[in-house]
Amino acid sequence: MNTSKQRRLDKIAQDITRNNICPELAENATQLVFGDGNPDADIVFIGEGPGKNEDQQGRPFVGAAGKFLDEMLEQIDMDRSEVYITNIIKYRPPDNRDPRPDEINAFMPYLLEQIEVIEPQLIATLGRFSMNVFLPDLKISQVHGEPKRVKGRVFLPMYHPAAALYNGDQRTMLMDDFAKIPSVLEKINEEAQTHR
Repeated sequence: MNTSKQRRLDKIAQDITRNNICPELAENATQLVFGDGNPDADIVFIGEGPGKNEDQQGRPFVGAAGKFLDEMLEQIDMDRSEVYITNIIKYRPPDNRDPRPDEINAFMPYLLEQIEVIEPQLIATLGRFSMNVFLPDLKISQVHGEPKRVKGRVFLPMYHPAAALYNGDQRTMLMDDFAKIPSVLEKINEEAQTHR
C-alpha cells in the first residue's frame, strides 16, 4: 500500500473536520465517512452520501447497497481492497435526504483532492447526483454504462446500487454496466500506451 498517498488522504479528511465543512450535517452525523479502499486504485467509485450503516461504521457502502456492490465487484474478479470507494458528501444527510447543492459544493474541493491523490484511471459514478457533479448536462437513463472523457479523466456513469436493489430493470442494467469495467480499463490502458 502506498503510505504517502494514504497520509495525504488522511490529511484531507482532517482538513474537512478542521475547516468545519457543513457543520449542521456534521452535528447530526455520528462521524465523517471519508472513503475506503486502496489509495493506489485504478478505479474510484463515487456515491452520493453515507446512509445509516455507513454513518455508524465510518465506511462507505457497508449496508445492503454495499453488499450488492461487493457482489458485482466479485463478478468482475475484483475485490473491495483493490478499489477506492467514497461519496460526494462525507456526512450522512438527516433521514437520508438528497444532498443539497450547497453541501455538494462545500465538499467538492475535498473530493477533487481525493481523486488527485489516488489518480485513478477510471471514475465510476454511482447514481445521478454523483454523475451530475462531473457530467452536469447528462441524464443517467441515457448515458449509463457509456464511458465519458472529461478534462483528461474517464467517467463511467452507473445507477446507484441502492436504487437498483428495488428496481429489477435498473439492477440488470447496473450489472451489465459493471461487467464493462474490465474492458473499459483495458481500453484506457491501451490508449495510454499509444500516447506515450
